[in-house]
Amino acid sequence: MTSPDSPDSPVWFITGCSSGLGRALARAVLERGWRAAVTARDPDQLADVVRGHGERAVALALDVTDDEQIAKAVAQAQAAFGQIDVLVNNAGYGYLAAIEEGADDEVRALFDTNVFGLVNTTKAVLPLMRDRRAGHIVNVSSLGGLVGFGATGYYHATKFAVEGLSESLAAEVAPLGINVTIVEPAAFRTNWSGPSMRQSATTLDDYAATAGVRRAGTLATYGRQPGDPARAARAVIDAVTGERPPLRLLLGKAAYDLATAKLDSLRADFDAWQGVTLSADFPTTQPAS
Repeated sequence: MTSPDSPDSPVWFITGCSSGLGRALARAVLERGWRAAVTARDPDQLADVVRGHGERAVALALDVTDDEQIAKAVAQAQAAFGQIDVLVNNAGYGYLAAIEEGADDEVRALFDTNVFGLVNTTKAVLPLMRDRRAGHIVNVSSLGGLVGFGATGYYHATKFAVEGLSESLAAEVAPLGINVTIVEPAAFRTNWSGPSMRQSATTLDDYAATAGVRRAGTLATYGRQPGDPARAARAVIDAVTGERPPLRLLLGKAAYDLATAKLDSLRADFDAWQGVTLSADFPTTQPAS
């Protein structure tokens, strides 16, 4: 990327900037002298983020579940800056429910934001990046895109979807000069487990000791999470500007510890059942001697 003081400094398009990582990242990008299209459903919430940055910052209305708003926001960013170098798909929220407790309309709304909103925003920006044969797409997943827990199964399902989609996207766009990075935070001091969290109104007694306990525990973490959004924002910038950007970027000690434990668990299962696994193929025919 070009240096911060260049008139051609990179342009970031960031979704979900009203709070949390999106807001911290927008601030960090602008503080470096770069340009940013900062988006939220209510752009009035972004006034303090863009204030003082002149023409380097635009605050745009964007509900990622609205295709017309996506197209308009991308067009506005393109008109303001002439390019989009980095797309950060950050908009999203959590949902608490045991699988049996989940409400269909709430789960579909969750997927509309966390998965299809990300897909449709990416599809709107990709033609611009393909034309220039350059760009970087950052998809904000979660530690919950790698490891599942009770009470957040539907949220995990959205983030597991983001993981698989991002892997495929990375393979498709790498020859076109476009990078993809999946960001996987653990618990950060954002509104995710507080005002932004949604939950099913249904609670079943049989899940009180599992999903019920974790519902309460998740909500109780609000305001005490160990992760620092400002430090996370700097880590994302380091990854994007690195000589070899990673496909995956874990954020936070808990993310590293739990993700590597998951790797160990996978390896243990794979090795323990290797014989059964290999027996599922057609027998190899040995050539006649």
